[in-house]
Amino acid sequence: MHTHHVDEELVAAATEVARTRCRGDNHTMAAAARATDGRIVTGVNAYHFTGGPCAELVVVGTAAAQGAYDLRTIVAVGDRDRGVVPPCGRCRQALLDYFPALEVVVPTPAGLRAVPVTDLLPHTYVWADHQPDTPS
Repeated sequence: MHTHHVDEELVAAATEVARTRCRGDNHTMAAAARATDGRIVTGVNAYHFTGGPCAELVVVGTAAAQGAYDLRTIVAVGDRDRGVVPPCGRCRQALLDYFPALEVVVPTPAGLRAVPVTDLLPHTYVWADHQPDTPS
């Protein structure tokens, strides 16, 4: 596993959103991402029994709405002081497809680490690599 410096400011931003904005069962996770221009974008999940976007996917959409189309690092934090939580499988795949060079902050036995999203998906499926060529 390749690891890199953990963006502590990003972890603090997600932790603050989890602490102040997650309420009840509808919003239980917060995420924060750093765009390549340095700004931090945050969001919370929108739980619903039919499914719903995880906090990481809400951040992807929020970043795009703010004109931040390239994210450098992302982290998710659980409410009720659960700390950093690694992304689910669906988020890992979506993050890889949107941002193949993204780093994800995850908990490890040695503490928090920033790892390439590709390390979270060994034997990676890249959606774009498996699309039929469009006719000319």
